[in-house]
Amino acid sequence: MKKIVILFSGEGFNAQNIVNKLHNKECFVACGITNKRDAKGLQKLQNIGVKTEVLEHVNFASREEFDEELVKLVKTYEPDLVILSGFMRILSEVFTSNIHAINLHPSLLPKFKGAKAIERSFESLDKDAGVSVHYVSSELDAGEIILQTSFEKSPNETLESFSAKIKEIEYEIMPQAIVKVLRS
Repeated sequence: MKKIVILFSGEGFNAQNIVNKLHNKECFVACGITNKRDAKGLQKLQNIGVKTEVLEHVNFASREEFDEELVKLVKTYEPDLVILSGFMRILSEVFTSNIHAINLHPSLLPKFKGAKAIERSFESLDKDAGVSVHYVSSELDAGEIILQTSFEKSPNETLESFSAKIKEIEYEIMPQAIVKVLRS
């Protein structure tokens, strides 16, 4: 069975969803790694029996030093694929050139790369919005797209209802993209 490692920074809802849908079915989730000691996702993953690790970026002098240690830690699990699921770090080439990874992004890339993508997509005049899963490359949110799902924005949309639609799509599209990549 193929192995994955999930990187996350916060609540861990997407990481938990991936584990619930795929762990010991389509793949083995070897570990969930976070860069924040207080990430709520730690407890979520531990509660469903997934090993977790904390590697705090604040303990390193540079992005590259952190990425070097992250690469070493990830490689100890010998994953077939690494999943960035709400991992709120811009990764340097130290990581991107050494780790085969995919990322979940809450917009229709190439639009709204980087932070605050949901808010920027919501506030835009675009009629459509959605979610992308792409390969991680050295350029932020610019790797080859694996899957995208879109929806038409409603005229009476609120940021809350818009965000809920994005979250619902994320829960569907990320497990699909992981299976697609692992089977290719």
